Amino acid sequence: MTRGRAPNGFTLIELMVVLVIVAGLLLVALPGYRDAMQKGRRSDARATLQEVAARQEKFMSGRSTYTTSVVNLGYENPLVSPEAHYQIAVDAPTGDCPIDTCYSLTATPRADSPQSDDKNCTSFTLASNGAKTATGERDDECW
Repeated sequence: MTRGRAPNGFTLIELMVVLVIVAGLLLVALPGYRDAMQKGRRSDARATLQEVAARQEKFMSGRSTYTTSVVNLGYENPLVSPEAHYQIAVDAPTGDCPIDTCYSLTATPRADSPQSDDKNCTSFTLASNGAKTATGERDDECW
């Protein structure tokens, strides 16, 4: 009785089964990974807004007014967050609260950042009275 050589390697069917399994895992894992990355990058906006607010308060203590100029706060114009995902704007609130006594800070995703695809938290706002708001599909979970 003669024995043939044992087959070496994998068959095409075995390779295809492995590829289908890996593709299925990627389809499940990638959206969750993307969401986790976006959620983590949101801290870039929140931390920057809080830092700018602290500088506004320091500016106010020395001059008895707030400012809408990021240059007056020691930043370059335009103000971009440290990880470059958000652009920060300083505005005077509308209504009965002038820039002398109130300010509003807004962080919006930059167009060249992956955060521009974040539909859950599209912008963050921090007001001089401490009010924190956000826009997006899940704005109540942003702060």
